[in-house]
Amino acid sequence: MRKKHIIILSSTMVVIILALSAIFYYQCTHFNAKVMINDTKVGGLTAEKAIQKLKESNLKNDVYVGERLILKGKTTKAGFTDKDLPEVENLLKKQRTFFPSFKVKSYSLLPVNADQNRSQTMKKKLEKKLLSMNKSLKAPKDAHAQLKQGKIIVLKSEAGERYDVAKLLEDYSKHEYNSVVRLKAVYLQPIKEDSPSVEMEKAKLQELIGRTVDYKVQNKVYSFKGSGVIKNATVSKTMKYTMDMDVIEKKLTDINRTQSTLGKNYTFKTHSGKVISIKGETYGWAINVTEEAKRIQEAFDKGTTSILAYNVYGIGWNVNGVGYHTTTNNGIGDTYAEVSIEDQRIWIYKNGKLQVTTHVVTGRHNTNEDTPKGVWYIMYKRAPSILRGSEVGNPNYSIKVNYWAPFTNSGCGFHDAYWRTNWASDAYLEHGSGGCVNTPPSIMKAVYDNLEQYEPVIIY
Repeated sequence: MRKKHIIILSSTMVVIILALSAIFYYQCTHFNAKVMINDTKVGGLTAEKAIQKLKESNLKNDVYVGERLILKGKTTKAGFTDKDLPEVENLLKKQRTFFPSFKVKSYSLLPVNADQNRSQTMKKKLEKKLLSMNKSLKAPKDAHAQLKQGKIIVLKSEAGERYDVAKLLEDYSKHEYNSVVRLKAVYLQPIKEDSPSVEMEKAKLQELIGRTVDYKVQNKVYSFKGSGVIKNATVSKTMKYTMDMDVIEKKLTDINRTQSTLGKNYTFKTHSGKVISIKGETYGWAINVTEEAKRIQEAFDKGTTSILAYNVYGIGWNVNGVGYHTTTNNGIGDTYAEVSIEDQRIWIYKNGKLQVTTHVVTGRHNTNEDTPKGVWYIMYKRAPSILRGSEVGNPNYSIKVNYWAPFTNSGCGFHDAYWRTNWASDAYLEHGSGGCVNTPPSIMKAVYDNLEQYEPVIIY
């Protein structure tokens, strides 16, 4: 009895082993039931039969993105040959399981003799089609930081409808030999509000409004702060921003009002110690607001932290302004020429010390040819010179002088007058000059030598 049981058990084991061997052999030589290669069902087939079926298979050449048919192609042969058998055998090994599997598996296989239609021609058509479609689709909007009316804000992102062409083409390359190519719809994604790039934009904007340009005018410094003059800004590859030029120009105008001297009254202490107020005429300077505003804007652009006033203007002979570098004695300094019409005398000072004084004859009063009062400056010096012009009773005259130092564009200046015989203190009332300061020839050289170009001339 025991022997009979052993025989039955042994026979059962043999049957099982043979069955397992048969299953193993089958699994080694046949594809599992739910296996496809390039959308062609090869389940239950050997590698040889699978390649035969693939050789007979066609490609529909349709491309879907999501549920949308993007390309409708013409049916073509898949292009498989016996040369592709080794790769099919490799897939057979790859999908092998010990026991039969009903799990769906889809493989993509590129034929050895594959033409360029799928890999190049169709891919280019797909790319062209997607790019063309994108033109009519809503683009995503990136979140980005910007400066608006002086405040940093972050504009929210908005989803779009445009396809991510690069990712779809990458996905296409993985399925390009399926009969029908089905790509998952992938859309361009906007940059989100919490992205590093937006944080970087905020940091750049903060740095921008944190800039300061110190603007030095003579011995005073005025600060222009980015937070006060930069109102709107965006950050892309380059910083783009608009500055409130009105704010800059207003501040420069205020500087002109408080500090510039052109056309203003000067407080002046005469030789006698009397303090007078005298109108500035040609002597003085002012800031060119428009040009200096541009320089301040450029300083912000370049990140320059301080600049000196440069575009200073004046009137008369020197249009660049006179007296800008003089801050002592209420802007007149210690080197100047003082002319008193009442006293008919001049005083020439250099570095605060009187160098020469003399009686003179100024413009004729009774014919309204008075030497003009105000603060002027020596335009230039010339020795000798020929004076040409007109005067009451003599519309055209020309006369040679040894020394000439004009201080008005109308032709008034210091010169010697060898022809004059009346040097009385009241001569100017009826026998004065045509507006010039007639100076005795004997002392004119000393006066001339102690006058400097652009020094102030105070006439009162």
